[in-house]
Amino acid sequence: MTRIALAQYGAVAFDTPATVEKAVAVIAEAAANGAELIVFPEAFLGTYPKGLTFGSPVGRRTEEGRDEYLRSWNAAVELEGPELALVGDAAREHGIFVVMGMIERAGRTLYCTVAMIDQHGELAGHHRKVMPTGSERLIWGLGDGSTLPVVDSPAGKVGSVICWENYMPLLRAAMYARGVEIYCAPTADDRESWLHTMHHVALEGRCWVLTTCQVMRRSDYPDDYAAQFGTEPDDILMRGGSAVISPTGQLVAGPLYDEEGLLYADVDRQEIIRQSLDFDAVGHYARPDIFTLTTDTTPNRPPTP
Repeated sequence: MTRIALAQYGAVAFDTPATVEKAVAVIAEAAANGAELIVFPEAFLGTYPKGLTFGSPVGRRTEEGRDEYLRSWNAAVELEGPELALVGDAAREHGIFVVMGMIERAGRTLYCTVAMIDQHGELAGHHRKVMPTGSERLIWGLGDGSTLPVVDSPAGKVGSVICWENYMPLLRAAMYARGVEIYCAPTADDRESWLHTMHHVALEGRCWVLTTCQVMRRSDYPDDYAAQFGTEPDDILMRGGSAVISPTGQLVAGPLYDEEGLLYADVDRQEIIRQSLDFDAVGHYARPDIFTLTTDTTPNRPPTP
């Protein structure tokens, strides 16, 4: 058995140093309570821009929208930057594996990324969202097949699939084929229907599913934040819903709504094997004589001098 933690916290909007400080404190608290792995929500570092349009009706962009993009870009972090280094220092100090949702800055392009930092403070792998949803595609680049890692952790083999990527059957199949045991699903989807998907993934993959979402009110954002909904100070833009689902499809922690906090669960890798008697999506249920999956893991690099 390994204790894991879900960090249902909101970013300090567009104040990345303060958000890092908040993350470090949460990591310390989770480790003090025995957790060996902790998962943060989608876009925790850098801020998820819930409700913004970035001034971009079809066929036109506005200067106000460009200002919004600039603010997001300035709040974003780099994989080798000082912000993630501080998170790595906390992981090493407390001996805990950290799965961190972030807005990644790579040159002038942003990506919705999850960084996996091992208990020694080293970057063990990262995943860039391969298909941003809806208007996210305006502000975030598309990841490629080179960032679909499944890496070792104290709780088991960890992989991350972000928000509505979880509706992509072939992406899920690729993660199962890589042997994912601790399936992390950071999200900005706080609807009850989201948990139905998480239950399905746990049963389909015969894995532990850990989903995390932020809690953010309109008052948590700057006064000039031009959200298209949730415009009153107490309006909730994201209400959480973090949860842990076992390989049997059972809810074992959460969902937690409308408040920040840590959720804990004890995960057992042996339960994955027990449940695979019935179903193994990449084993005795795979039918490779009928179906095949090919994943292009070649990095798509931009032009270089």
